[in-house]
Formats: sequence, structure tokens, C-alpha cells
Amino acid sequence: MACPSGAFRAPFPPRPASAAVAFAVMIGCAGGPAFAADVTLPEVQVEGSDGDKEYHPTRSNTATKTETPLKETPASITIVPAQVIRDASLLSIGEVLRYVPGVMVHQGENNRDDVVLRGNRTNADFFVNGIRDDAQVFRDIYNLERVEVLKGPAGIIFGRGGAGGVVNRVTKRPVYGPVGEATLMGGQYDQIRGTFDVGDKFNESVAWRINGIAERSDSYRDGVNLKRFAINPTATFNLGPRTALLLDFEHLDDRRQQDRGIPSRNGAPFETSRSQFFGNAGQSHAHSEVDSLSVVLDHEFENGWQLRNAFRVAHYDRFYQNVYPGSAVNAANTLTISAYNNANQRTNYFNQTDLVRTFVTGTVAHTILAGVELGRQDSANQRLDGVFGTNTFTNLPGVSASNPYAAVTRFEANPNGSNARNDVTAEISAAYLQDQISFNEQWKLIAGVRYDRFKTDFDDQRSVVPPTDLSRRDNGVSPRIGLIWLPNPWSSYYVSYSYAFLPSGEQLSLAPTTADLEPEKARNYEIGARWDLMPRLTLSAAIFRLDRDDVRSADPANPGFFVKTGQQRTEGVEIGLQGEVTPNWLVFGGYAYLDSRVRKPFNSGTVATAATIIPAGNHVGLTPRNAFSLWNRFTFHDGWGAGLGVTYQDDYYTSFNNTVKIPSFTRVDGAVYYAFPNQKTQLALNVENLGNVKYFPTVDGDNNITPGAPFNARLTLTQRF
Repeated sequence: MACPSGAFRAPFPPRPASAAVAFAVMIGCAGGPAFAADVTLPEVQVEGSDGDKEYHPTRSNTATKTETPLKETPASITIVPAQVIRDASLLSIGEVLRYVPGVMVHQGENNRDDVVLRGNRTNADFFVNGIRDDAQVFRDIYNLERVEVLKGPAGIIFGRGGAGGVVNRVTKRPVYGPVGEATLMGGQYDQIRGTFDVGDKFNESVAWRINGIAERSDSYRDGVNLKRFAINPTATFNLGPRTALLLDFEHLDDRRQQDRGIPSRNGAPFETSRSQFFGNAGQSHAHSEVDSLSVVLDHEFENGWQLRNAFRVAHYDRFYQNVYPGSAVNAANTLTISAYNNANQRTNYFNQTDLVRTFVTGTVAHTILAGVELGRQDSANQRLDGVFGTNTFTNLPGVSASNPYAAVTRFEANPNGSNARNDVTAEISAAYLQDQISFNEQWKLIAGVRYDRFKTDFDDQRSVVPPTDLSRRDNGVSPRIGLIWLPNPWSSYYVSYSYAFLPSGEQLSLAPTTADLEPEKARNYEIGARWDLMPRLTLSAAIFRLDRDDVRSADPANPGFFVKTGQQRTEGVEIGLQGEVTPNWLVFGGYAYLDSRVRKPFNSGTVATAATIIPAGNHVGLTPRNAFSLWNRFTFHDGWGAGLGVTYQDDYYTSFNNTVKIPSFTRVDGAVYYAFPNQKTQLALNVENLGNVKYFPTVDGDNNITPGAPFNARLTLTQRF
């Protein structure tokens, strides 16, 4: 019996297994339903190629909600296993995603995870174990088995949003055996980080596991620091021969200075020290707290149907305040500094019920998935503008770029009531049906459809008369079909079509300029292949066209407002390589060629003005034409090893107006490892930016440009027990 990719952190010794024990092991697998045909297997085994100590996962349920071999999945999906995260010393979701072809990390005002997937920006399409986790916060990687990135629209599985794809975190689970590990990291800029991962079983019916992390660090950026800690206890209860229950709680606290980088000048990043803060670091800070509880019940009926009910409630308490560059540097060597703060409290309730059944009709095998998702999201928001001196304006012009410091006197709502203050409620209901059809060993088909109802109520609480109370209801049908051909055991090919829709209130926000907009629509046409170059080394490739219609984009000239860009098209190629070149040489990486442009401009006369019409042919922001990354791990004799990573990124525009361009760069990282003879202790020295290259990896519009980190190093001690 094999678990989904990366489901266990480490194998545990085989032992005789009753149906109850085997079923409990399957519950330890993260993600969607993963049921064996016969739960009374003679022994419990875990497929080694899918453990977190490997680079070569072979199965996933992110794209189908059932345990499916990657070679039978008609979609481009990249799985970053925990061992890659560990070897490359990746400490955030953003760092993990830099090694995923077709994905760019957006700055997100440096207060949240934010990505660009196949030219489509999102900070909402984040999931954990298949359940929506769409709050604008930073997530940590301390408790992850792997990160799975599904490229292309995935409305059939994930519902609204996901125009360019989704990011699904798969967390660690109890394994009915001993688990023990602790790490201590120290690095430049006074960085210190510790993690622990412990677990065991109380008896054959109950297993537990606890993960935790604490970190503090300064930065190469003046006045910038972070502090965060988290704890994640989990427990699995075997309630009978065919029933198991999983409980999962997490508390995360993240505090940091909010750093929005440097401005531009004459269409390029302003020439300044990469440590220079523009605005006021002391008045720029972000704080988020997340408390979540998940309850997952799995049951297999006597007639062969498998039931999974997953419930998750999560509360997000978030505040950020920033004093930042609000314009380019002009000919007089001055710029405008802007300021505001924002408070948000959100509570998400989601419940997914899935039924899975595998059966054969004649010579054709079917795996049927039928499911229902219900959800509610409550969000309260308030924004206040910063006031400089005795001004009543939130922007301070004429600040010298040589000394770009500005202090805010106070934060308050503007008299005109333009600052946001609202309560928003979203209600979600959906039903979906999918069939995975196996005609024979060579030909397989996946087809499915989902119906979503998404209702948003916007309660305006500003002191304006009359308030702008808004409401919108959208219904959408999301189909998906994919045909797979497996001519031999070492290769597979597929063609697929997928769709998703993005309602106006998708991110729990409505405004007069968006409430009357029809949902955006995303359609993806794809041809792909996977080849096993060696038994544990896989090369994957995909050629695709992704059209996004009725697109609304943030107006760089009017923050908080939107313009329509008509249609956006991304055409491209993605290539991935991961696994073992030899048993002592592991690789993980990929290449992406993306041509992402405005295809049809919005016709003037309604929302946009002539000054904000986006011409057809303009490039989409933060989407380089070529991007390449490759991480290598080498194992030598006597416990020694080394790592080498290369990242290349083409030049790109900061936004769709194509007025500021960021230059290309190549960055090289390295590592040295030593495993002590007891095989339980390891030291790792990771070095970032070996060549001390000056580069700009990400942006948030034309004048919030992040300088990359200089040469820096960190040492990690790992102790298993």
C-alpha cells in the first residue's frame, strides 16, 4: 500500500496490520481520499520514493482529490518535497516557489504571500490539505511534508479563483510510530531559528504529533526585522475497523517590519544602496495571528464507497502599517512618500464531503468522485490614511531621494470618507462530480464538472451618507477534461482543457467600480508529457495557452481602483526535472518560457478613462519571458555532501503599463553538509548569492521594488532522536 506523495515524513517498520491499522495509516496520509482496494493488507509499507527524504514524488491528490499517479494526471503540477526545502534551506513559501517553473513571487507589500502563476497574480489561491486558506498573511514551512503547485485553472477541484493555478500546502500527520527531530539555525543579521517535530502512538488506536517553530532575525534592509512562532499539534483516532478521525490545530504569530523596497527612476530601479529604506521603518510594521482547527473523518462503507468529511475553521487577525515610496524619483531627485494602515479580521468556515468509489463495467474501470463544499467567510476591514505634519493629505511630496525619511504624525480617516471600513460576508456552496476512466493500460480519461454559488454582501460602515452597501451573487460551472496516453511504463502524454471563474467579490471586497462586473473567466488548453529518464528521474513538459477574459486589473495611477484589460493571454512552455541522476546526485528545478500580454484592450467609456486604457500587446507585469532554476544535492564519502543552486530570471516589466523594466539576473547559491557517524546528527552550511550579485527579484508595481539579499550564510544543526 502506498500513501500519496510525501505523505509520511519517514517510513516506520512493517508490522501485521488489521483493517483498522491499515485504515489508520491511510488517514495519516495528507490531502484527499486515499483508499486501498483491500484494507486487510498483510503489512503496512510506505513507498520510499514519496518520503520527504527524496526528490522524486510519484503521486498526488491535489489535481484530482483522489490518490493518482503523476503520470496519470493531465495537468502541470510541481511538487516540492520537504527534503528539497531542507537541503536548499528554504524558509518561506516565497522561497519555495522560486524553484517552481511558471511561478513568480510577488512582493505583496511585504505583508503577505503573493504569487504570479502563469502571468496571473493572486494572494487568494492558497490551500492547506485541499481546503481554502485565502487570508493575506505569511505562512511558514515548519510543518510541511511538501508544497504542491497546480498550474492552470482548477475550478473543478478548488472552485472560484485559481486562474493561473493554486498552491496547496500538505502538512505532517501522525504516523503510528516514533518521530523525533529538532533543528537550530543561526545566520547573518542576527538570525536564529529553531524547530521541533515529535510524535508517537499511545496505542494501536491513537497517534499524535507536534511541530513547532520560533524565529527572530534582522535584515540587510535598514530597520527591518521579523519575529515569529507557531505550534501545530495533531492526533489521529482509530474509531473502528473502517473509521478514523484526525484533529489538527495550529497557532501562528508573525511580526515584521513592512518593507516595500525602493522607487524607480527613468524606467529602472533607482540607483541606491540595497540597504536603504524609503519612508520610515519604525512606523512600518505588520502583525498577523492565525488560529485554525481541522477535523477530518474517514469511513469506508461495506459496499465499497469511501467517505471523507473535512471541516476547517480558521481565524485570521491581521494589521499592517506602512510609510513607503509613493512615486518615482523625479529630475529634482525627490519623490513622494505615502502612508496608510489596514486592519482585518477574517473567519473562514469550510466543510467538504467527498464520496469515492472504484468499480469496473466490462473492461473499463471507473473511479467516481462526488462531493459537496459549503463555506462561509466573515471579514471586517478598516483602513486609515497617514497624515504628515499638519497636512490633511496622505502623500508627502518633495522628499529627497538622498535622505528618503518621512515621519507620520497620525493615522485617521479622511473627511471625505474614502477610507475603507466595512464588514463583508461571503457564502459558498458547490457540488462536483468527476470520473477517472481507465479504458486499458494505455488510455485513460478524466472528466468532471463543478457548480458553484458565490454570494457576497458588503456592509459599508463609513461615515458617509448614503453608505455604499453592495451585494452580488454569481453562479458558475467549471468543467475539466483530460485524455492520457501511456504507450509504455516510462512515458505518458496528455491533452487537457480546464476552466475557472473569478467573481467580482472573490477576495471579499466590493466597490462601485467592481460590483457590476461579470466574473472573469479563465480557460486553459494544454499538451503535456512526462518521461522517466531513469527509474527515479523524471522530465516533464507542458505547452499551454491560458486565456483570461473580462480581466480587471489594479490601476497603477489610482490605488484602490480598477481598469479592465479585456483579455489577457499567456502562452508558454514549462519544463521540470526532479529526482536522482545517480544515487549520490539529486536534482530539482525547471525552466519556463512565458509570453503574457494584454490581448484585447477594454473599450473606453465606462470604468476606465482614456489615460488608463491598456493597449493590446502590453506585457503583463512580473512575468519574465525566460526563467530557470536548478538545485543539486551531491553526496560524497564519510558523511560529506554539497549543494549548488542556480537561478536565472529574464528582465520584466513591473506592471501592465510597461514603463518600468527590471534587469535580468543570475544568482548562485551553495551548501556544504556533514552527517555524523551516528546518522542522527547533521550540520549544514547554506550560502545565498555566492557572487554577491545586485538584483531585484520581485516588485509591487512601478515604485515598490525589492532589492535582493547580498552574500549571506546560515548554519543549521539537525538532531534526530
